[in-house]
Amino acid sequence: MRERRISYEQLTLLAHWLDSEPEVPADKWFKRFPGFTVCGDGELIRTFLIVGQVPDGREIEKDS
Repeated sequence: MRERRISYEQLTLLAHWLDSEPEVPADKWFKRFPGFTVCGDGELIRTFLIVGQVPDGREIEKDS
């Protein structure tokens, strides 16, 4: 996360989303947040992308 320059505030958004126990696909997925995208595979988060990097998988809806 430091390499990608993801701020504390951005991580807080991610933490709140994770606290909501979102349903994610069993395969590759991604969710966009302001300033970064989190990518996962099943229940696991695999990487963080910065603006301009292209995610792979199914996009999780904004309200999920």
